Amino acid sequence: MSKTLKSIRGMHDVLPDKTPAWQHLETALQETASAFGYEEIRMPIVEQTRLFARSIGEVTDIVEKEMYTFDDRNGESLTLRPEGTAGCVRACLQHGLIHNQQRRLWYVGPMFRHERPQKGRYRQFHQFGVETFGVAGPELDVELIQMARSLWSRLGIEDVRLEINTLGEPDARARHRAVLVEYLEAHADALDEEARRRLHDNPLRVLDSKNPAIQEILEAAPRLADYLDEESAADFARSCELLDALGIPYRVNPRLVRGLDYYNKMVFEWVTDSLGAQGTICAGGRYDGLVEQLGGRSTPAAGFAMGLERLLELVGEPADAARADVYVIVPEADRQAAALALAERLRGTLAGRRVQCNLDGGSLKAQFKRADRSGAETAVIVEDATGEQVSIKPLRGEGEQRTVTSPQLDDLLAKVPADAL
Repeated sequence: MSKTLKSIRGMHDVLPDKTPAWQHLETALQETASAFGYEEIRMPIVEQTRLFARSIGEVTDIVEKEMYTFDDRNGESLTLRPEGTAGCVRACLQHGLIHNQQRRLWYVGPMFRHERPQKGRYRQFHQFGVETFGVAGPELDVELIQMARSLWSRLGIEDVRLEINTLGEPDARARHRAVLVEYLEAHADALDEEARRRLHDNPLRVLDSKNPAIQEILEAAPRLADYLDEESAADFARSCELLDALGIPYRVNPRLVRGLDYYNKMVFEWVTDSLGAQGTICAGGRYDGLVEQLGGRSTPAAGFAMGLERLLELVGEPADAARADVYVIVPEADRQAAALALAERLRGTLAGRRVQCNLDGGSLKAQFKRADRSGAETAVIVEDATGEQVSIKPLRGEGEQRTVTSPQLDDLLAKVPADAL
């Protein structure tokens, strides 16, 4: 057995050459949410286990098989959060954030599910989510879809399509559930093990089966749309009307369900064919009963979540992933103090740009190699111990090395556009 310690299976390090892509994506997510009037909330990654059992549903795959649950030293059952909505609702109730008021919130961070690791599906994964409380109409559902579309545009993601459905209210689902179970029982011999397990505990999840044989059986299965309550049907029609008016293409998918029990009415997914089997990159919908279910007053609510790892597969590397813009080279040890002072001054002059200073000696050749590896566009060489004389040398493209005074350097670099450094 190897003595080298490694990360836990399905939980990955994000190394320095990848963090610029994460930062680029996270900035886009945060700025898009802010543009729609959402505020950030940060919740603990550990919650009481009963929070998820009550919200997600005790017979869901997440609660039954996928949660990381343990007893702490006080004997209390705790769980690493498998999703963000339940914790967000708990925080809102605990701190009185949604009492008689609307609230728009966003969060980002790691989630944990003990699944079989594969590309696009990990045991520690990162989600960005938005949650809105106190808005009852389908207009909110459409604005959430609009927000996701704005993000795709900003990130240059094109190969995505929108699928929508309505789950109706609990009474409607109960009527549909009874006839769906009866239908599936008549085809029990043709169901696979997973479908038979879900048949009586969570039959709606059978509709989400990826087994082609099950999908063929489902073609003639009773449809939830035929059992909808009037309000849900009217809200769904209004959502479709608004999507049409906004020019947002969509497909009504009657088999679209959610793996969490708290959803009702409108649900949606943005999917792509570019990621293989893990094609869903954003999923959400309405969950009007969850706040009351967790001990609060009846409060309309809706939101969505998207997995960052899957988004990164689509977005790729940002154009500005260099780790430095300017690299300060120190030819002699007695010039190190001057170099540090110069680098600090340049960080002020070149606000928002990255200035890296050589710190561990080495020949000029070795330092220029480090400068090149840093991704910097420009090298600045300290020519004397006072730092008054410096040389500037382009590291990318054309241009000759020239010597200037330190104040001239500040003025020169300040006039250079950021994308030219």
